[in-house]
Amino acid sequence: MLTKPQDIVVALKLALGNGIPSYAELGQSLGMSASEVHAAVRRLVEARLADPETKQVRREALRNFLVHGVPYAFPVSPKGVSRGMPTAWAAPAMSGQFQSDQLPPVWPDPEGQVQGASVQPLYSSVPGAARRDPELYQLLALVDALRIGRARERAFAEKEISQLLNSHAVA
Repeated sequence: MLTKPQDIVVALKLALGNGIPSYAELGQSLGMSASEVHAAVRRLVEARLADPETKQVRREALRNFLVHGVPYAFPVSPKGVSRGMPTAWAAPAMSGQFQSDQLPPVWPDPEGQVQGASVQPLYSSVPGAARRDPELYQLLALVDALRIGRARERAFAEKEISQLLNSHAVA
């Protein structure tokens, strides 16, 4: 079974938590149905990104997949100009770290406040989920830096993702 983009969103949310909430609660926080979340967790287990017994995310495996797999499995390039929510190097997680004369990358979002280059998020509910959870927003923006960034942005994102995943590790 192939991993889907929403599986990455679910894995990131699980990596931030201290326990596994119900599929319904997780779905509500991510803007997905409980059945979508359940299927995502099942695929994460099959991909060996989550433990089959506890459903806990395997952080090192997830980090490796984010860095070495996601940019190739879920590529994206900015298309057109739209109003939306900043991502990658334009998001708060990376803002001020890099100077660019390009339009900032944004997830198209009617509630967005920034005009920029439109980037398709991993899943359609990402902007809403990111608004509800700043830590998830940070991780999702860093993943987008891996997907669309240049070498410096990717290296920075890789380091930050590693630190964030390690800081949320269960002892």
